[in-house]
Amino acid sequence: MDKQEILTKIKEKDYTKIKFAVADIDGILRGKYIHKNKFLNALDNGLGFCDVIFGWDCNDKCYENSKITGWHTGYPDAKASVAPETYRQIPWENNTPFLLGDFSSDKKYAEAACSRSLLKRIAHQSEEMGFKPVFSQEFEWFNFQGTPTEISDSNFTELKPISPGMFGYSILRSSLHQPYFNDLFELLNKFEIPIEGLHTETGPGVLEATIIHDDILPAADKALLLKSAVKEIAYQHNFVATFMAKWNEKLPGCGGHIHQSLWDLDKNKNIFFDSESTEGMSSTMQHYIAGLLKCLPEILPMFAPNPNSYKRLSGGDWAPRTLTWGIDNRTCAIRAIPGSEKSTRIELRVPGSDTNAYLALGASLAAGLYGVKNKLPLKNPPTKGNGYLEMRNGVLPDSLEKATKLMANSEIANELFGQAFVKHFTLTREWECQQIDNNDPQWELKRYFEII
Repeated sequence: MDKQEILTKIKEKDYTKIKFAVADIDGILRGKYIHKNKFLNALDNGLGFCDVIFGWDCNDKCYENSKITGWHTGYPDAKASVAPETYRQIPWENNTPFLLGDFSSDKKYAEAACSRSLLKRIAHQSEEMGFKPVFSQEFEWFNFQGTPTEISDSNFTELKPISPGMFGYSILRSSLHQPYFNDLFELLNKFEIPIEGLHTETGPGVLEATIIHDDILPAADKALLLKSAVKEIAYQHNFVATFMAKWNEKLPGCGGHIHQSLWDLDKNKNIFFDSESTEGMSSTMQHYIAGLLKCLPEILPMFAPNPNSYKRLSGGDWAPRTLTWGIDNRTCAIRAIPGSEKSTRIELRVPGSDTNAYLALGASLAAGLYGVKNKLPLKNPPTKGNGYLEMRNGVLPDSLEKATKLMANSEIANELFGQAFVKHFTLTREWECQQIDNNDPQWELKRYFEII
């Protein structure tokens, strides 16, 4: 929907307010309701948004190591731009209009802190190379009975999943809470986040949803919105949803796998597909995989952004730390899925559901393009069998602290994302490491349970 169509729709309808949101560095949507007259002006001129959203962490604690903003700057406004193409209505809020924005017109924040602006730059680079990136992120998350207040008041000691036991792909469990399942599927679709599939995963109260693929920017918009929307729909049923990568060490973690392919600019031809080659994989697809394997260790915080993320990567969670790829092999970091021209793609299995989709999808594309641009050969043979045991090509860092140090000093990271962004982002990850409280066994739940 373009600006004129939005203007017409809002003027014709009896709307008094619009809900508007932008993403912080953790991928948490920060927003407000705006009077429709202010919003109509903002469509052309943008609007001021306190830059503290780039100066505090996921618990609203102000960074003490941030350079871009802080007490030393007085937290001024950054200029937010409305993204007209993100217009949709919130079906569980009486169809209130909703739009996303970013800071792409404010150079200071666009270069260093705005994740949606970073993704737009990477997508533009892809199109300059002649590739239209088509992406989708799928999510796993746990659901619990109660309200945020009740769970917080119990100090997270009385967490009750909405269903018991391990029961992946269960048609019984989906019937047990059919109104919730139905609302998730139907309301997300009305919110213009069409779901390809929704099912239970193994673990008490855990669900998985795959969003139908799209161009990379709207795909990332939908991924961020899905997490927020699921939490809001869960509230309607007196449930709380968490997208923590690993809320319980004895239970499976939550993945945020990324499916991706490159097409020609008219999206008539899948560049990853080659019917004449081995396994149906084009040379571009092989270079892309080689780029991902090369860059992954140095940009890992984009896919595993929290200390908790690394508990999911410790083994046995369908997300190996080994630098592996394989043909339809879910034990590898990269699962190549050759098939028809329509379906040939790659699934990156390292990201958790606690990721910022703008950063995770953007980093995946940037790393793949690095391999294509430099024509990196895919030297590693495809892993057959258990990828967890395939160590000869290396392993990923096992903590956010180690991963952040590697990224902060990485020439590849600076080349892919720019020095200003790498500096700001790695400072925020250093801060995240400093928040670990080894004296409180509940600190991760308190910090990430609802917000991430």
